[in-house]
Amino acid sequence: MADLRSDTVTKPTAEMRAAMAAAPVGDDVFGDDPTVNALEASVAAMFGHEAALFCPSGTMANQIALQLLVPPGGELLAGADAHVLSYELGAAAALGGVSTRTWGPVGADLDPAAIAAMIRPAGYPSNPTRAIAVEQTHNLAGGTVVPLATLAALRETGLPMHCDGARVWHAHVATGTPLDAYGRLFDTMSVCLSKGLGAPVGSLVIGSAERIAQARVLRKRMGGGMRQVGILAAAGRYALEHHITRLADDHARAKRLAEALDTTAQTNIVLLDLSGTRWDAPGLVAAAAEQDVHIVAMLPRVARIITHLDVTDDDVDQAIDVLKQLLTT
Repeated sequence: MADLRSDTVTKPTAEMRAAMAAAPVGDDVFGDDPTVNALEASVAAMFGHEAALFCPSGTMANQIALQLLVPPGGELLAGADAHVLSYELGAAAALGGVSTRTWGPVGADLDPAAIAAMIRPAGYPSNPTRAIAVEQTHNLAGGTVVPLATLAALRETGLPMHCDGARVWHAHVATGTPLDAYGRLFDTMSVCLSKGLGAPVGSLVIGSAERIAQARVLRKRMGGGMRQVGILAAAGRYALEHHITRLADDHARAKRLAEALDTTAQTNIVLLDLSGTRWDAPGLVAAAAEQDVHIVAMLPRVARIITHLDVTDDDVDQAIDVLKQLLTT
C-alpha cells in the first residue's frame, strides 16, 4: 500500500523506538522531566527564542499561542484557508474568545500592504486587531513557502505575529533559510514533530520566557499537562537530530510525482486540480484506494498527495502509474 494521505501516518523507526525506550523521565507538570526539558531548550534555541513548551498536538500549540497574543474579544487576522481557522474546529472562538477576520485564500502569495490596510486600531467602538497568523509552509496552497521578505514586510505592521510552523522544517530545507531567521520574525510559533519529522506525537509552542510561563498555565487548563512524557519527547529529539536534512528526499519524490501528473510541488505536498477531468476529489480518492494508493480529498475538486518518511521510490512509482491511468480514462 502506498499511503500518501498525510505525513502524519509515519511510524517511529527502530532507532527512534530505542531512543524512546532509553529516555530518562520525570513528572513534566512539576517541570522535572529531563528529556522534555532538553527538547524544549533545544527547539527554542533553534529558532532564537527563550523558551518552548511541549504539547500533545499542533492544534493545542496553535491555540495556546493565539491566546498568548489575542485577549478574549480581540481580533486575529489570518488567511481564509489557514489551518488555525479551517481545521481546528473553531477553537480560537470556542476556547479563546478570539474574533477573526480573514484575507482571501491566497495561500503563500501574501500581500503585506493589503493585510496592513485591514488592521483596525484600538478605540471605541472598533474591535482592535491584536495579531496576525501566518502558515509556513502553507498546506492548502500545496506546501508552498511564504518568502522571508514577505514575512519581514508583515513584521513592519508592528502587530504581534504567530507562525503556524507545522511544516516550517520543509521551508528551511527547501529554501536554505535558517530556522532562527524565521524565529526572529514571530512572537510565537508552533512547530510539529509528528509530520515530516516522523515522531509519533507532539508539537511545541515557542516564545519568550514570560509567554511560555503563561502557556504552561493554558496547556494545563486545556487538559494538556502530561507526566512522564519524556518517552515521547525522546522521539522528537531523535527526529530533530536525524530527520531534518532528509526532508530533501521527500521534496524530490514529491517533485517527481508532480512532474508525472502535470503539476508542481515546492516541498512535500502535491495538489491535483481535477477541474476539466471527469473526477471529483472523493471519487478519485476512492478509485485510487481500490488500487492501494491512498490520497485525500481537500476540496470538492482538489486532491492532495504528501510524501514522507515512510514513502519509498516504489510507492511513488505505484502512485504515478495508478493516478496517471485514472486521470487519463
